[in-house]
Amino acid sequence: MKHQVIRTVDPEKAILIGVEPKNVPLNTNQVYLDELEFLAYTAGAKSMKRFTQRLDFPNPKTYFGKGKIEEIAAYVKANQIDCAIFDDELSPSQIRNLEEFISCKIIDRSSLILDIFAKNARTAQSRTQVELAQSEYLLPRLTRMWTHLQKQKGGIGMKGPGEKEIETDRRVIRDKIAKLKKDLAHIDNQSSTRRKNRESQYRVALVGYTNVGKSTLINLLAKSDVLAQDKLFATLDSTVRKVVFPPDEITYKPCIFLLSDTVGFIRKLPHQLIESFKSTLAEVIEADILLHVVDVSHPQFEEQMTTVSETLTEIGASNKPVITIFNKIDQYHPLASSDDIFQDTTIYDIPTLEKTWMAKLNSNVVFVSAQKDQNIQKLKDLIRINIDRLSGS
Repeated sequence: MKHQVIRTVDPEKAILIGVEPKNVPLNTNQVYLDELEFLAYTAGAKSMKRFTQRLDFPNPKTYFGKGKIEEIAAYVKANQIDCAIFDDELSPSQIRNLEEFISCKIIDRSSLILDIFAKNARTAQSRTQVELAQSEYLLPRLTRMWTHLQKQKGGIGMKGPGEKEIETDRRVIRDKIAKLKKDLAHIDNQSSTRRKNRESQYRVALVGYTNVGKSTLINLLAKSDVLAQDKLFATLDSTVRKVVFPPDEITYKPCIFLLSDTVGFIRKLPHQLIESFKSTLAEVIEADILLHVVDVSHPQFEEQMTTVSETLTEIGASNKPVITIFNKIDQYHPLASSDDIFQDTTIYDIPTLEKTWMAKLNSNVVFVSAQKDQNIQKLKDLIRINIDRLSGS
């Protein structure tokens, strides 16, 4: 009997590189790099070391100063690092200059996120959307793809063919972008038809930063089995489920609506992705009510809320009724200030949380733990109240 050999792929060895703006607290910058490390892990890389430099803004030529780049280059060579991951989108010239110094793959934040999206795309729609975003990201960076030609440019007559090769590739990619947009328009028309067929029913969409627990919530509310993973962008395709709450004691009517789980937002989300995923985000744009899920245990949850609000404004979905759901309350601990002398010993149960500033954001705030099925009935009641308000009940 033959035994099957399971081969495991070793993660790529990566270093993380990020500018620490002088106007941003150091602990905030560390949280940013924690997020970058989680992105790298989701993509299949293992972080070996972090490199930071306190600057007002990245160096336009090499991101960091020359001395720091030389230090990074020495570490990469000594430790056989596979890739250097930067916490910003790099310009084509920055990538080209960095490749002159650092002998490993140069990956910027946008490229990393696009790679994760490509790995997680499951349907024809999401695959086409990701491929379109990747092509639009690649187009201005084609010259870098032909760096091997630059080494031959010294001789007379080599410049012309090199430029011609690049221009040919540009045409190929432009044609590909045009075809992908046409394919996506066809898929969008089919999706639009499906949405129109659902117009008679109220539509509720879950929105939020990536990895805040949206898929766990949809499983609770819809009693379904949607993939819920502790990885970034585990959900790319809109998942729509019909939800039926039993009749209440006031109207004696069931509450019926369609609930959709959408792609999570993130800080510095590549603009190519926002553009190409607008069709998937149509579930948000056309929803009657938004459920904004917040991971209240995250040290930067307020900034994450701002990122979500800004993205909703960008896609034209900021004027809808919103229920703010502060999730993961079982893990909530407020950040201690550097001025705090005594340790905060407050037990943050639901009555205590309901007296905080978070509860005063608007009239539609609820504190839950989806993982522990805590206070979910209050959430259901809030959804029912908002749907009744829309229907005039």
